[in-house]
Amino acid sequence: MGKQIKLKRRGKGGMLYMVRHVPIDYRGVEPRKEIWVPLSTDSESHAQQKAAQVWEKTIAGWEAKKAGDTADAEKAFEAAQKLAKARGYRWLTAGEVAKLPREELLQRVEAVSVRKGEPDKLEAAALLGGAKEPPITVTRALALYWELAAENTRGMSEDQVRRWKNPRIKAIGNFVAVVGDKVVADLTRDHMLDFRDWWSKRLVSEELTPNSANKDIGYVESTLRLVDEKKRLGLVLPFGKLTFKEDDDKTRPPFSDKWIKEKLLASGALDGLNKEARAVLHAMVNTGARPSEIVGLLPHHIRLDHNVPHIEIKAEGKKTKNKQSKRVIPLVGISLEAFRQFPEGFPTYRFKDKISDTVNKFLRENGLLETEDHSLYSARHSFEDRMLRAKIDERIRRDLMGHSLGGRQRYGDGASLNEAAELLTAIAF
Repeated sequence: MGKQIKLKRRGKGGMLYMVRHVPIDYRGVEPRKEIWVPLSTDSESHAQQKAAQVWEKTIAGWEAKKAGDTADAEKAFEAAQKLAKARGYRWLTAGEVAKLPREELLQRVEAVSVRKGEPDKLEAAALLGGAKEPPITVTRALALYWELAAENTRGMSEDQVRRWKNPRIKAIGNFVAVVGDKVVADLTRDHMLDFRDWWSKRLVSEELTPNSANKDIGYVESTLRLVDEKKRLGLVLPFGKLTFKEDDDKTRPPFSDKWIKEKLLASGALDGLNKEARAVLHAMVNTGARPSEIVGLLPHHIRLDHNVPHIEIKAEGKKTKNKQSKRVIPLVGISLEAFRQFPEGFPTYRFKDKISDTVNKFLRENGLLETEDHSLYSARHSFEDRMLRAKIDERIRRDLMGHSLGGRQRYGDGASLNEAAELLTAIAF
């Protein structure tokens, strides 16, 4: 570097400049063959220290100008923002630049290169706000959404982020397939009704539940509304009264005690299910934990050597459903045996969204669902019902299930592990 970069002064005792030949790759955006870049110091040692960083910024500026020399409005706008940053300025719109204090405005104007009496167009667009932000289409809104809503993914595992993104990707894809990749500001009520009509036909032809359509509509609306709010577009988005009545939107019913005992826990009933999945079902029976909570347990969350064996559900490697979801649950009966078989947890399913599909498919194909409305999740509801019938205190029930107290404050620590274990032992399979 020392051979390539020269330091020169303009005038006796003046400030030092970095003098360097312009690489051939950048001659298209920099007509000079040699550049003099001020280093704002008269100290040669200080100048040598600054030169490398200044050269990197110069290269970054040329790279941004190369990227901005395009007919693609979105790429040109992104390049203008990068060029402003490389020149040491914050990107501002033309209106914002015009409102700057006179001294700051003049600094920007003077920073724009002039060749043969003409200002460099790319630099002017970057430093004076001349670059136009491309209109935000529906697909671009989704790309912006990931950044604008990034705080929602804090603490999520990679698989949780994927599951958070996928429904929006699907919903926006469906919307664009129906109405086209419109500019968000140009969306009309007719576009929204066209999307609803498309879903109305699907509900009939594919025998889907209204919940499927309502989720799609909701994801489109929440995505566009957040972009509108965060980007301060000031739009009046034509949503409202688009969802379908969910006549058959029911929570999964609990398995009856008789069904659990005589069907699910009958000798050999689950032999065709792989051992980890079988243990997950058994673990749910006496803990009521969600399937995702059980498969998300790390080895140190499973405390079998404690005087009261228990599991600890917490946000580590994944995000819990809510604040109340963080809890400890005693292990008793068949659930304790399940964790003794798998003291390190369930690596096959950890942080992966497939345990429910695996178990439900097996139960359905082997006639082990009490009704068509039952599923693996029914084991959780069954646990809650057994606690209710045993007249276990509401606070204890909610603590074990990971439910809120319905708006009331939690005071004290609730039941001890010993107390909770005694209560669950009485109702355990």
